[in-house]
Amino acid sequence: MATLRIPRKYQSLIILFQFFLLIQTQLVLCYQYKVGDLNAWNIPSSANKDVYLKWSKNHLFKLGDSILFLYPPSEDSVIQVTKQNYNSCNLKNPILYMNDGNSLFNITRPGEFYFTSGAEGHCEKLQKLHISIGGGNGTTYDEADSPAFAPSPSYTNVFGSIPVQSSNSTSASSSGKVEMSVFAAVGLLFLSLFIGSTIL
Repeated sequence: MATLRIPRKYQSLIILFQFFLLIQTQLVLCYQYKVGDLNAWNIPSSANKDVYLKWSKNHLFKLGDSILFLYPPSEDSVIQVTKQNYNSCNLKNPILYMNDGNSLFNITRPGEFYFTSGAEGHCEKLQKLHISIGGGNGTTYDEADSPAFAPSPSYTNVFGSIPVQSSNSTSASSSGKVEMSVFAAVGLLFLSLFIGSTIL
């Protein structure tokens, strides 16, 4: 059986390619969540008052993920607040204020993050969200006083300008696509390792 011979000058290129695949595998694992899996960030209906609580409990957020708040900017906003202000629905002195209708919160560190509507009276009607991001060892931190917000891309400030997924697609199908991408990247990594080992 013949072995594949690649000139020595290309071996560093193969190692660089393997490193690139490794980085891409890590990037594929990030996900953008639409808050509540709803078309708009608004006051929960009387039939589903705990929608934001249930939604955050059913998702495992991690570093690199993003949370998208969609709402009519003329009617609402999103503020990041401390735990104390979250519990008391105090809208004064927010950590972060977002009001463009397409507000993207990028998770850049572990910790506890508290959000509420910036509209008066909405927090008391349970339009608020708490998410917890674990550290590398599974612990969480309570340091929501410094925002993990990174500016979102510039969107037209018109409610609904971000394309909406079709009604038959779910977050499960999206995570399936991510898993397939990860498997493809891992497969390419093993293939490049195999080719690299036959060269050496």
